[in-house]
Amino acid sequence: MAATLLLAVTGAASVGARDFASERRQLVEEIRALAGQTATGAAPKVFDERVMRVMAQVPRHEFVPPEQRSAAYENRPLPIGHGQTISQPYIVALMTELARAQPGHKVLEVGTGSGYQAAVMAKLASQVYTVEIVEPLGQSARERLRTLGYDNVQVRLGDGYHGWEEHAPYDAILVTAAASHVPPPLIRQLKPGGRMVIPVGAAFMVQQLMLVEKNADGTVATRQILPVIFVPLTGKR
Repeated sequence: MAATLLLAVTGAASVGARDFASERRQLVEEIRALAGQTATGAAPKVFDERVMRVMAQVPRHEFVPPEQRSAAYENRPLPIGHGQTISQPYIVALMTELARAQPGHKVLEVGTGSGYQAAVMAKLASQVYTVEIVEPLGQSARERLRTLGYDNVQVRLGDGYHGWEEHAPYDAILVTAAASHVPPPLIRQLKPGGRMVIPVGAAFMVQQLMLVEKNADGTVATRQILPVIFVPLTGKR
């Protein structure tokens, strides 16, 4: 599942001998610059250094198909098969920033894709639960995350619209596919004081990345962050 910011951005990857660590560092600098350019009342101008360190550590090239590795550190989405994509790194960083995951937190992700966003969150939170409806993607992501040592991530195959109630409530929820509305089951599974980041809008159209905050009394406040384009959230409603 993936998205891209609706702005023109420049690529970071080069062809030839790979220095993935160097490319990640260059990508982080691009993300810093783009954050400054796109800052709004809700989208921060400067991302937390914890988030930036993780973006410089997680090997995005391990989460894309072999034929896409030369472009792994370009700041754009890439196809991962089955009509899905891995999100633009800036969007991954922004959603991670907005979630404000901390040690001890439990995070739910809807839309595992290749597992990249889950891997990023796994370095910031204690436990990540992620749901993928496309069975081959979910199976390969589970194996990939296990092989790479992300032992605090659990992957479930199923319809993420309904969340993963067994492990609720969650300190943060990330939805990496566009919904026409904020799913009520996810609101119920969000802990009071928790945050949900979700794109809302019509499929294959411009959507709004939304920050949903649940108050201590159970009421919900929402804020629009940025215009984006995500693949649609699928499944039965």
